[in-house]
Amino acid sequence: YNTTNLLHLLRDRNMAEYLASIFGTEKDKVNCTFYFKIGACRHGETCTRIHNKPTFSQTIVLLSMYKSPAATAAVLDPAGLGVSQYSDTELQSHFDTFFEDVFVEVEDKYGEIDEMNVCDNLGDHLMGNVYIKFVKESSAKPCVEALNNRWYNGAPIKAELSPVTDFREACCRQYEMGECTRAGNFIS
Repeated sequence: YNTTNLLHLLRDRNMAEYLASIFGTEKDKVNCTFYFKIGACRHGETCTRIHNKPTFSQTIVLLSMYKSPAATAAVLDPAGLGVSQYSDTELQSHFDTFFEDVFVEVEDKYGEIDEMNVCDNLGDHLMGNVYIKFVKESSAKPCVEALNNRWYNGAPIKAELSPVTDFREACCRQYEMGECTRAGNFIS
């Protein structure tokens, strides 16, 4: 190597290290930060940034699978007029039944689950999404392939691999503390 080649190699290595350090952060102007962090983006296919869909992952997302009676009522009648109200006990019972149905079915058929998170957001891109992180990465892809041929509660299941690796980073801190009022761009 001559001096010029070494300088180019060093510059290229520094640039590669810089690009790797900003990947998936606000500084990354090419890749969608929200998709990288939460596996969903409010802009969907019209987003100006790239949604890097993983080809392998420990985590899957079941898109819009959970239909909360409270969320459905809020979407149908945002003003709350003429919509029957559900008690907290009824809502919790509905959620618990759903959670148990999905958790038991998926773990029994596809592999041990490390974590499962059901979104409670009102944002269209997150509402009802179910994130499942398996203990073994090898469980995720067969699960996605099988579930995409299944139905739940009268609707087809839409499953895909998710880039989410850490639910703590993908969750709204304010929501976890009971202070979030926005139903925004984080899993809650």
